[in-house]
Amino acid sequence: MALKAIKRFYKKADAVELTEPAPGGHGVALDGRPVKTPARAALVLPTRALAAAVAEEWAAQGEQVVPASMPLTTLVCTAIDVVAPRHHEVVIDLAGYGETDLICYRAREPSELVARQTASWQPLADWAAQELDAPLAVTDGLRAVPQPEPSLAALERAVAAHGAFELTALASVVQAAGSLIIGLALSRGRLSADMAFEAAELDATYQMELWGEDEEALQRRAAIRADLAAAERMFELLRG
Repeated sequence: MALKAIKRFYKKADAVELTEPAPGGHGVALDGRPVKTPARAALVLPTRALAAAVAEEWAAQGEQVVPASMPLTTLVCTAIDVVAPRHHEVVIDLAGYGETDLICYRAREPSELVARQTASWQPLADWAAQELDAPLAVTDGLRAVPQPEPSLAALERAVAAHGAFELTALASVVQAAGSLIIGLALSRGRLSADMAFEAAELDATYQMELWGEDEEALQRRAAIRADLAAAERMFELLRG
């Protein structure tokens, strides 16, 4: 969700316990006034740790409130305003990535790239089969390979098990990495953000080693790193 830059209008940002709209939630107050989402919904967060981290983002702003420097705020607002009202749609959209997951499409050559893909992606495919009950077909061709329907159903169940906040973080990872399996592995602690980046960008990294870097690619990779790091922190804060 895109948030507009605004002039800073407050002096202090704090995490607070909420009594409205329901007791037991956590929020953020600016000079004592509760923050709302861009859609004017109450910003009610499930853990104090997450509320404190969001408050820190608000407190760290200068004369301008710059949304690009507030990834957690962006994620929680997206969770409340966008993901929660259409949870099932988001689940279906993300589960669809399993039909053509990145880790299932391997190179035939050169041998070094093949070896790297096998070393990085096959353990994730094995993990999906063992932990998610979702064995996936792997190909070294360009043509799409059909995935077993029971595996796709298992992946959908794994995605659906995420609440709105977790689902928002998962969506950020899946879209950045181009892989549902990498996203689920990060959400469940199987991968760190750095490991997820290495797996998602394996092919691009190999090409950069061969042909060198360019500014556009570096900016794209930096954005992916930032998205994965923010999602990882969101998952950690949601755990308490």
